[in-house]
Amino acid sequence: MRRERLLGLVPGLAFLALLIAGLEWAVQAGLIRRALMPPPSAIWEVLRDLLTSGEVIGPLVATLRLVFIGFGIGSVVGIALGTAMGWWGAAYRLLEPLVEMMRPIPKAALVPPLMLFLGIGDTMKITSVSLAVTFPILVNTLQGVRGVDRVLLDSARTHGWGTARALWYVVLPAALPFILAGMRTSLGLALIIAVLSEMLTGQGGLGFLILDMQRSFLIRQMYAWLVILALVGLALNALFAWAEARALHWQQRH
Repeated sequence: MRRERLLGLVPGLAFLALLIAGLEWAVQAGLIRRALMPPPSAIWEVLRDLLTSGEVIGPLVATLRLVFIGFGIGSVVGIALGTAMGWWGAAYRLLEPLVEMMRPIPKAALVPPLMLFLGIGDTMKITSVSLAVTFPILVNTLQGVRGVDRVLLDSARTHGWGTARALWYVVLPAALPFILAGMRTSLGLALIIAVLSEMLTGQGGLGFLILDMQRSFLIRQMYAWLVILALVGLALNALFAWAEARALHWQQRH
């Protein structure tokens, strides 16, 4: 299984290498202006210096701190509200208009008003990330709870299980694939909003550095930090996929 997975990565990696080689050739041939897009070899030199010097650690930790705290808060709120709305009809009727009104709003549009109320510190950034995370998880949890097999619930009631026990041992495990799917989508959103909030506030993290490099016209450094951001997103997705496979080991076997 592990060997097959490794072999499955070969086409994608080969295609990525081909794109990088093509970009290198296009820049060296003068088809793309160096002032706008340096060759990948030049970006790699800057990237190597950043990694070897340890300069990347501070901004990376600052951004990941926002991502993880906001993601954790948003996950708890989304799962709690989604479970309540999926289980109790009264909660659904009460919250559904507000959720449907807030859900379509791009969460990036909420950053400016949040800056007015919360300032430009970490509180605003974490709140922005939490809002972006909450709604995808809420909707997925709601659908997962509503999709639980009624036979399982009837069996739980037959054995005298109360609401709390049925939710914990039947409903949430059955809805777990939906919940994790929403969390995986929200993890990418958390990184996006964290970087955007850093750009808008001009304080710390990867987002601030990328924008600062662009304003200073340090193009190679800007692209190097973009590569780091892309690698962070790839690593977060791979880490969550690994955790999801462990949590749903029974589904993988099936």
